[in-house]
Amino acid sequence: MWREIVFWLCAAGSVITGVAVFRVDSMARATFALLASFLFAAGTVLLADLTYLGVLVILMMIMEMVIMVVFMLMYMMNPAGLMPMTMVHNQKGALAIAIGTFAVLATGIYLIDWPTSSAPQPEDPTMALGEALMGPKMLMMIVLGLALFATIVATVVLATHRGRYERYGDRLDRDRPDDPVRGGVGR
Repeated sequence: MWREIVFWLCAAGSVITGVAVFRVDSMARATFALLASFLFAAGTVLLADLTYLGVLVILMMIMEMVIMVVFMLMYMMNPAGLMPMTMVHNQKGALAIAIGTFAVLATGIYLIDWPTSSAPQPEDPTMALGEALMGPKMLMMIVLGLALFATIVATVVLATHRGRYERYGDRLDRDRPDDPVRGGVGR
C-alpha cells in the first residue's frame, strides 16, 4: 500500500517539476527543477527494488546538474543564470511536436502486443540486472570505475592553485614556512 502512495507522489512530483522546467524564467531554476524531476523518477526506480540503478541515477543526476549550474554561472552573460529569460522558443512548433509525439506513443501503448513471461522473478533484481548487463566483466567494470574516480581526484588535486606544503618550498624539513601572507602559521 505504501509503495503505491510513494509511487504516485513520485510520479506527480516528476511531472510537476518537469513542467516547472519550462515555466520558470531562469536557467538556474530550470536546472534545479530538472534535477528534482530526475530525482522523483529515480524514486520510482528504487520502488522497483533496483537499488543500485536508483542510487546510480540519483548520483549521476545530482553531479550532472550541479556541474551544469557551475558552468552556467561561469560562462553565461546572464549573472548567475537568475535573470528572467524565455526558456521555450518556437512555442507553437514545440507544442505541435509534443502533442504529436504523445499521440504516437499513447497509440503505441494500445496497439502493440506486449510480451508476457512465465519465468519466475529473481530474488534480487539488481543482481540479475547487473549480471545481464555485465556478465563476467563486472570485476573489470568495478576496477575501471575506481580508475576513473582516481583520475578525477588526481585532476582536481593537480588543478588546485596551492598545495598544502607549497609554503615550505623544496625543504619540507624547515621549521617555519615561507608564507606569502603575513601572520601565517609558524610566525
